[in-house]
Amino acid sequence: MSKSVVTSRRSFIKGAVAGAVSAGVAPVMAAPAPQNGLPAKWDGEADVVIVGFGGAGATTGIVAAQNGAKVIILEKNPQNHHYSNTRMSGGIFHCPFKDGDPKALKDYAQAMFSGENIDWKEEGEIPEYSEGLAQLWADLSPTNLEFLQSLDPAFIGGSQPGFNKASFPNFPGAKECKYNAYRATYQKRMKNFNQKSVDSPKEETSSGEAFWRCLEEGVKKQGNIKVYYETPACSLLKNAKGEVVGVVATQNGKPVYFRGKKAVVLCSGGYEYNKPMRQAFLEGPGVDGWAFYGTTSNTGDGIAMGMAAGAGLQKVGKSAARVIVPAQTRYNGMRIGSITPAVGSANSIVVDNYGNRYEAETKVTDNPSRYFFYKAAVTFDISSLSYPRTPSWMIFDEKLRTSKPLVGLGISTVGYGFIDWDEKNEKPIASGLILKADSIEELANKIKQHPENKGRMIPANLVEQVTRFNKFCDDKKDADFGRRPATLGKIEQGPFYAMPLVAGGPNTKGGLLADADRRVLAWDGTPIPRLYSVGEIASALKFVYQGGGNLTECLVYGRHVGKNVAGLPDTTL
Repeated sequence: MSKSVVTSRRSFIKGAVAGAVSAGVAPVMAAPAPQNGLPAKWDGEADVVIVGFGGAGATTGIVAAQNGAKVIILEKNPQNHHYSNTRMSGGIFHCPFKDGDPKALKDYAQAMFSGENIDWKEEGEIPEYSEGLAQLWADLSPTNLEFLQSLDPAFIGGSQPGFNKASFPNFPGAKECKYNAYRATYQKRMKNFNQKSVDSPKEETSSGEAFWRCLEEGVKKQGNIKVYYETPACSLLKNAKGEVVGVVATQNGKPVYFRGKKAVVLCSGGYEYNKPMRQAFLEGPGVDGWAFYGTTSNTGDGIAMGMAAGAGLQKVGKSAARVIVPAQTRYNGMRIGSITPAVGSANSIVVDNYGNRYEAETKVTDNPSRYFFYKAAVTFDISSLSYPRTPSWMIFDEKLRTSKPLVGLGISTVGYGFIDWDEKNEKPIASGLILKADSIEELANKIKQHPENKGRMIPANLVEQVTRFNKFCDDKKDADFGRRPATLGKIEQGPFYAMPLVAGGPNTKGGLLADADRRVLAWDGTPIPRLYSVGEIASALKFVYQGGGNLTECLVYGRHVGKNVAGLPDTTL
């Protein structure tokens, strides 16, 4: 890439945000369709065209290429600012031990995906396809580390406490399947989540950056994959038989046409930064009541393209989310959030807009509840017709403020320069994001004056809740919500602080309707010929979510789809 194109990451993000802040949808220009439906000349031609160059697109492309296919990958971002959810993640991926029971592994996966093999579950989430999805998970997930190391032998799967077991021990097969997860790294001593990897040499990386560098090595090894950066896809092209035969994209504002002779695979992620989709699909206040800490590039492009081609939808409101801090920075009119691991720490509680605790704060960050805690945040009060927990407020003291960063500094939006945050949490205080006061009562009054509180805070409630919590700390038992005793530290060292929290996380999970082979389906369940999807655009994890599940499905279903599409006969025009 020429020097004229290269800018600093922060300058790029600042410019992108400024240019798109008033936009309601993705800043992608729609290219006009040729008059005869298909172009007379293609700007690029391959066996397989993939939309999106994250973990799903890279894995699918690698395996398709390994099976003899020529591959084109279309990526909307410039190469030097290519930050996908995969790359910005914690780098956790599942890889159950090979000596586990294969049937138990299938049962456990099916329970996570759909839940219909759990006695008390009322309705399966994806019952028509869950068994096939679970079988593929059982067949392929135990070899995920082996696959990654085949791409780059220097890659290490580091053991990550808290993730190296089944998060749902009561699910069928949980014990016998010998579940396990790793964290991506190239270092024997992994970096922690506050240490950045993005600008480091490959051998010094950990987390999502290491996971991405490994896949990038795999792409480079193939001689038959071409990546087009700054080429956002706009629409799909079909032949007279209704088969998807190509993609319309834009380059420099002009339409370009790419032929996929065997298939097109949509791997463009969710809709975190698409305002109309958020308003349509997310629970609660979909715009200001949510924030996400993944890439701003996920604007639902592939979902819109699939729908225009006749695709159905499934569980689109599903999200891997908890409560997180929403920063003051916006993109497409919506807040950029940050992963907020300090929630549930000693010397802190979480309260609603009236000053009342409503759950054990450790549920926000503990497995497995942390990936669907957003359900608690968007609870609707039918008496007041409001969302009392939007926002919620993390109340903490000076001891916590000075002890550690409240957000993850090395990964997610902070680690990749989307949000500016410091180790002592002083910058968000100076900006007014975090409120500061000399007493709990004063802090309550400042919350009450905050525009998003809408005057609902009752100062006496907050004072009473802090007093009651401090007594629980003395007793070493949370009598109200059963919070983990090890986290019971008093809120007593002033000054005191309040940080807003809203529903949010790394990504949405719902999207296109797809079967076990990841063929995109119409509403009646019939496949749209030669159209596939992998990743967060149509996540298999529709019921519950275990940390690292999204990277895992990139590896499992990307490998499966890549092999399958490479073996298809060519379509005709």
